[in-house]
Parts: sequence; structure tokens; C-alpha cells
Amino acid sequence: MIRDSLNRRRFLHAGSTAWMSASMAPLVHWATNSTALAADSASTAGSLASTFGRAKSVMWIYLSGGPSQYETFDPKPNAPSEIRGSFSPIATSVPGVHFCELLPRISSIAHKLAVVRSFATDDPNHESAGYWINTGHKYTGPDMRALAPTDWPTLSSIIRMLKPTENGPFSSVMLPEAIVANPNVFLPGQNAGFLGRRWDPEILKCDPSAPDFRIESLTLPEQVTPTRLESRDSLLTGLNTLRRADASVVMDYERLSREAMEMLRSGTAQGAFAIDREPPELRDRYGRGKWGQSVLLARRLVESGVRMVFVNWPREPGDLSAPNPLWDTHAHNDRRMKDVLCPQFDQGFTALIEDLDERGMLDETLVIAIGEMGRTPNFNPSGGRDHWGNVFSFAMAGAGIQAGQVYGASDKTGAYPDHDRVVPQELTATILHLLGIGHEATFPDATGRPLRATEGEPISGLL
Repeated sequence: MIRDSLNRRRFLHAGSTAWMSASMAPLVHWATNSTALAADSASTAGSLASTFGRAKSVMWIYLSGGPSQYETFDPKPNAPSEIRGSFSPIATSVPGVHFCELLPRISSIAHKLAVVRSFATDDPNHESAGYWINTGHKYTGPDMRALAPTDWPTLSSIIRMLKPTENGPFSSVMLPEAIVANPNVFLPGQNAGFLGRRWDPEILKCDPSAPDFRIESLTLPEQVTPTRLESRDSLLTGLNTLRRADASVVMDYERLSREAMEMLRSGTAQGAFAIDREPPELRDRYGRGKWGQSVLLARRLVESGVRMVFVNWPREPGDLSAPNPLWDTHAHNDRRMKDVLCPQFDQGFTALIEDLDERGMLDETLVIAIGEMGRTPNFNPSGGRDHWGNVFSFAMAGAGIQAGQVYGASDKTGAYPDHDRVVPQELTATILHLLGIGHEATFPDATGRPLRATEGEPISGLL
């Protein structure tokens, strides 16, 4: 069962903190000094100094399953029909740049985007490719379908530790559900790994499109009045005073307990989830489905001060045994792309970029839309495209990104990079640079040994 890490009320009643490692104390202490580290990183940024720290927050739009590059950002009209597929390219708002006809709205805002067509992992596996993209590090563990204590922390956790939010109880949030592989396997690369659960992103399992939408873990039970909550808070303070003998554990326990209390009482936290306050016309603009409303909710969270929001493409009912779940179009690629996937993405992503821009938030919000792989040049006998990590596309927009461009290129059949190949650690480095953390940032492991957050360099051509 996927853990909803926002269900923090359990910490208010916990009788033990055995699951927390005392060795995490140096990490907690060090995270408070991240400002000095960011300043040091800025001094080494050189020619990239003008874009250092441009982003206040990040929205990571994850197209889980791996969207086809041909039916999205990299159509190949001159390739043989068995490669180019059924759809035609259309002109975008950037002269000379064409996207697939399935993305007419996104084509109209291409001048606000930078599209990379030369991203590559050479890894055709959802598990390890997704791990690399979401952490910036290649998978080296024993079982890529199981969590391990040696897993590298997801980027959300790194950001939560190195640059926590300044004006709210959340730093990193994941919604509307975690990444799971068939048959319902929680994959590595989306939690804090060896950093420990203290740094896990808040996984919000929710459906913002539901008429009675609310976050259960942020809702007080009827029998717990605000007065009783304050009494429990006072009791907790007293109990913690008696626990000072094991300060290294208590420090984390107290922090978690305070965060739980803050979320339960915070008007900002509660208000961020009040999606019904949005005008009906705006909700329609994003699309009334689970994904579109999740993207709108993500915008509200960023607006309330959340540093990073990870929006995962949600599962459809019963698709854990389907041959083409999510963007994993092993069967009926064209039908899935035309009727289900691209219409939602085209509507919701365009609405997000335009909405951020209209609110004056795009200049300080970094947006990335990416999957863990692309699809094969050829169709299989089921009319699907299979896994392909040799080259694929993604889009970026916002804070510090040089918009209105295509960076890199695939070859004439869309099978391999032609020039300016990009790999995941370079994307991670770019994000850390734009957030003002810096691509050379380090943090200590449990023994105090410094580790680099990423081994990549920022993609200067995008900045």
C-alpha cells in the first residue's frame, strides 16, 4: 500500500520513534545553513550568474509511462509512414518549429516554451529510467522494483532539504498519487532514499476533480475541536521535554510533530487546497478531469509558497492490467494519443502556462513537462510503440529559461540524438542552478561525508 506521507496525525499519537535514525541529526542541522551554500554556488556560476536563483519554485509535470516523441514535440513528416505514424505536423507560434497536430493549444504557446528534442538515457525500463530522471543519478541498487536503503533521494527531497519553503508548512509535494508500476509496485526514485523519511516529499493521494474534494490528512476529526488540538499540542510539548535524553532522535520527532500541528492549524495550508474557490471558467480551462484539476491544484500550492510540486499523470481505473496504461502505449498508440492522452495534456499544460503568465508567476516558476522515456520508431503488431530511451523530448518554461526555441535534435527518424545530447543529470543541474541552490551544491551523508547533489552541469543553451 502506498504511504500517504501527509497523514501526519500519526506522529501526534506515536509512542515510539524507532524508525528514525539518530544519524540524521547532522542532516537536519546542516540544512539550516543552506543559504551560505547557495551564496558560494553563485560565486562559481560564472557566465550563468544572471539566471542563478531566478526560480522561486518548480512544477514538475511527469508524464508517467513515457510519451511518444512523434505524436508530441518531434514529428517526422519526412520519415517513412511506418515511422512517422498517422498524424501531421502543424506550425507553432515559433516560425519554422512544428509540433504534432495533436497539440494545437501547446503549439500556440510555443513562444513561451523551450523544447529539448535530444534527451536520452539509452534505458528502456520504466523503473531505472524514471529513477535516473527523478534523482539525476543512475540506478545502482539490487532491485529496481523495490525500495532500498541505498537509493539516491529524489530531486524533491534534495530541494526540500537544501532550500525549504520560507512561508508555509510544505516544501515538496507530490500529487495526485505516487508512481506505481504494474501490478501496483511503488518504485524507487520518488522518496528520500538514504536521507531518511524526514525528507520524503509529501505524497498527496487525492482527486481534485471530485465534488467533495478534501485532503483527509489535513482535516481534523469531528471529535477533535481546535481547543482539543491546542491541548494536545501542549501535552506534546511536555512529553518532549521529558525525552531530552535522546536529543538526536527527539530533534527530528519534535520537528515532525510541529509540522503536523502547523498543517492542521494553518489557514494557508487549508486555503491552498480550496480549489472550489477558483472561478468555474478557470477550472473548465484546465479541464475538469483528475489530471487537469491536479495541475490547477499544483498552481495553487506554488502560489501558497510550496517550493516544488510534482504532478504525476494519474492512473485510470482498472489499468494496472492494461497493455497501454498511462503514456505507455504498447497497444493502440494512435487511438490513445488522439482520444485520451494528448487532449488532456494539451488543454491542461497550456492553461497552466497561460495562467502562470497572466498572474505574473511564470518569471519565477520553473515548469518542466517530461516522461521517463520515449517510444520506438516502429509500431508493433498491436499498433503500439514500445519503450525507447535512446532519444525523446521534453518541454520547459518559466524562470530563467530562454523561451521560443528548440534545443538539440534527433536524427531523421527520431531514433537517436543528432546533436546536443542531454542527459538527466544536466537537467537536474539546470533546476538546482535556477533555484539558487547551485549545481555544485553538496550535502553530508550519515557519516558526514559530502555528496554532490548532482554530477551534471547546467544546460547553458537553455538559459
